[in-house]
Amino acid sequence: MRKNVLFLYIFLLIVGCAGIPVRDEVRVDLSLPVGKVEGNTFEGIRYPFKVSLPSSQWKFSLEIPEFMEGLGFQKPGLEESELFLINPATKSNIQIDLTPAGRTARFNQKVIQAITGTAYRGLVEELKMDHGRDFPIEATPTIPYSLKGVQYAAHRPVSYKVGETKTIHGWVYGFTEPYQIFIIYIVLQKEGFDDLKEIKKILDSFEMTPGK
Repeated sequence: MRKNVLFLYIFLLIVGCAGIPVRDEVRVDLSLPVGKVEGNTFEGIRYPFKVSLPSSQWKFSLEIPEFMEGLGFQKPGLEESELFLINPATKSNIQIDLTPAGRTARFNQKVIQAITGTAYRGLVEELKMDHGRDFPIEATPTIPYSLKGVQYAAHRPVSYKVGETKTIHGWVYGFTEPYQIFIIYIVLQKEGFDDLKEIKKILDSFEMTPGK
C-alpha cells in the first residue's frame, strides 16, 4: 500500500504509548552504503537484513523503478525504501524499508496486527478515489506472519482488477528491536509467470541479521 498511509496509521496507534523510554535512540549512519550484492543475495550494511532473489527473472535495484509511480506510489514514499526487487518483464515488485522505532513506542503482536489491519481501510479509500466508489476489491484477513529474526509481524493482501490485469497488493509490517520493517509488494498477474509464488520465496528468504 502507499507507505505514507501506513505511516499515518502507525503514528495514530502508537502515539498513545508515549511515556517512559523503552530503548535508546537509534542513529542510522546514512554515509554507509545501503548494502552489497553477493550472487543472488543482498546483504544490508546500513540496516542488518538480507534477502535473496527467487529466480533469474528478478533483479535488485537501489533506484526507484521508473514504472512505480504509474502503479500509484508517490515519489516521497518510494525514496524511503532501502531496496527494490523487481521482475522487469511483468513489473511485479517488492520494496523493503527499515526505520528505527521511537524511544517510547511499544510493540507486541496485537499492536502489529492492528496497525496492519487498520491500514487496509486507507488503501481501500485510495483505490476507490482513483477508480470509483463501486470499484471491487477482494481482501483476506490480517494474519500473523513469520519472518526470520523478526519478533512480531503481520500480513494482509488485497486483490483487484484494473482493465484486464489482476493485481495483488500486499504488505507485511513487522518489528524486531529496535527496527520497524515495511515490506510492500505488487503482483501484476501475466500468463506464463507465477510472481505470487516468487514473492513468497522472497519473503521466506528475508532475514534480520543483528550483530552481523
